[in-house]
Amino acid sequence: MKALLLEGVHPDATAYLQGAGIEVSTRPGALDERGLSEALQGVQLLGIRSRTRVTRSVLADATELIAIGAFCIGTNQVALGAAAEKGVAVFNAPFSNTRSVVELALAEMICLTRGLTDKNGALHAGVWDKSAKGAHEMRGRTLGIIGYGNIGSQLSVLAEGLGMRVVFFDTADRLPMGNARSVSSVDELLEVADIVSLHVDGRPGNAGMFESEQFAAMRPGSIFLNLSRGFVVAQGALAAHIRSGHVAGAAIDVFPIEPKAQGDPFESELRGLPNVILTPHVGGSTEEAQKDIGGFVADKLLDYIGTGSSVLSVNLPQTRLEGGESSHRLAHLHANTPGVLATVNSVLAQHNVNIEGQALSTRDHLGYLLTDVGTDYAPEVVDVLNRMPETVRLRVLS
Repeated sequence: MKALLLEGVHPDATAYLQGAGIEVSTRPGALDERGLSEALQGVQLLGIRSRTRVTRSVLADATELIAIGAFCIGTNQVALGAAAEKGVAVFNAPFSNTRSVVELALAEMICLTRGLTDKNGALHAGVWDKSAKGAHEMRGRTLGIIGYGNIGSQLSVLAEGLGMRVVFFDTADRLPMGNARSVSSVDELLEVADIVSLHVDGRPGNAGMFESEQFAAMRPGSIFLNLSRGFVVAQGALAAHIRSGHVAGAAIDVFPIEPKAQGDPFESELRGLPNVILTPHVGGSTEEAQKDIGGFVADKLLDYIGTGSSVLSVNLPQTRLEGGESSHRLAHLHANTPGVLATVNSVLAQHNVNIEGQALSTRDHLGYLLTDVGTDYAPEVVDVLNRMPETVRLRVLS
């Protein structure tokens, strides 16, 4: 079995996969669609980060691909529906870099609220500008968090530790942490927040959620942060409100178009603006986070190819079956239609194959069945199951 890891995935991932007997190839940067299709020939496992786009076309060409590991939080760079249709499982790391992103957000809030970026630039230019004008403490200020998931909620807790008030908005019902208060709309949040921080996911509906109207609704002199997705913010509108002074500062870690490799040129309307921190998508780029992500995602990939477990897959039904050490295991991904389980069991019974354990779960239009059988079986059993019209992919694991 072969794996291809792109974009500088942590070496621990390579070590874990190689330790399981997998041949691993690594590349430091992302690949374009054509290059990725070519590189995936003969490859069963793909590891990527945020810059590699796994399109429907790429998936159609990658006939041997079994699973994709996104060594990051987001998975909008993968055509998840097309992957599911091909029987390709996708896993990510929804928790591993949470602390790193939160710490960066806090550091940027403090720097922007104190105007440290401009003071640093002035001193490097040989200008002594000792002044308290425009500099504020974090204590007593109101942080507005849009998106109260893993990152937003942890940011909420640490911000309260600095003495801040916290309000948040999320489209889902979320349990407030500490003294945080939920508000009913983004507009309500913008009315009261001194600092606005975005932590939304990459679903298409979030595209362009922050444009000129939203920036105009922010309190004069407030701070804006986006460490979520580049396409949710209109960069030009933000630049205009910073130039006007309505927004006092901003920290942006993600951009609508990002360079694919180290050293590639970077363009943005936000370059050169005062009290603006621009970072190259490094919210989760700490050694600690990348190490955790490397181990976590590699473990999920190995569990999937070894036991069939799809727990925490973002595009397949989540199924796990304990035991099976002395059994043969069949992993059957199929169309979610009535009668599939009965048909599979009937095929096994007709060939005198004893079932020792089963687990089935469904998700949208797919079902995923793990079956342990305790006896050897004739090759035609696999042939019959493969020929079932509902079968998407059948794997014999042991």
